[in-house]
Amino acid sequence: MPKSKRDKKISLTKTAKKGLESKQKLIEELRKCVDTYRNLFIFSVANMRNNKLKDIRTAWKHSRFFFGKNKVMVVALGKGETDEYKDNLHKVGEILVYLRGEVGVLFTNKTKDEVQEYFSHFKEMDYARAGNQAQMGITLDEGPLEQFPHSMEPQLRQLGLPTALKKGVVTLLKDYEVCKDGDVLTPEQARILKLFGIEMAEFKVQIKCMWNSETGEFENCAGEEEPMQDNDEEDDDDAE
Repeated sequence: MPKSKRDKKISLTKTAKKGLESKQKLIEELRKCVDTYRNLFIFSVANMRNNKLKDIRTAWKHSRFFFGKNKVMVVALGKGETDEYKDNLHKVGEILVYLRGEVGVLFTNKTKDEVQEYFSHFKEMDYARAGNQAQMGITLDEGPLEQFPHSMEPQLRQLGLPTALKKGVVTLLKDYEVCKDGDVLTPEQARILKLFGIEMAEFKVQIKCMWNSETGEFENCAGEEEPMQDNDEEDDDDAE
């Protein structure tokens, strides 16, 4: 009679403390990059899309990107003047502490002008997701929706659209307001906008500050002063 898998014993002595090891590895990698690259940039990403970020990584193979675990990155760079890894790096740590959302670190030998030139032009539209803010009001006009097969009608109705089949054609029975400008989109609203091919989310990268390893010079690149808010979000895994 075969043994039950429920009876299988696992020795806890064989489990590794991956969390602590990964944090220590991240600290070492960050400090290695500080010693290797000329410039460090902190940037934020609006409407994060992994496929678009992959395009940036491909174009910037000569550089290194780090995401997530802001608190660990602050430890690597320095919380204050007494424990900073190099001169003025604690100022970078201060930016990391207070920024919310998708924030990353870029190590590169490219100049400030080259970095800002590239990222100021890398903006692409995509479909908004639930929780995004509507950038405009959208109202669908009454009438046939010939772009949809008849089999889609029940799905459209479930999303709240007043539809019916008329002679086998999906038809909107009356004008329907999908969203107003400034609305926080629900999953249903986001799905409707995507079905109708309406893109509202702009993927873009904004450079917040830079630090030069040769001079130790720190510069705030965001222009207007950012509101200082504690970053209470859970740390995500770092992506290189």
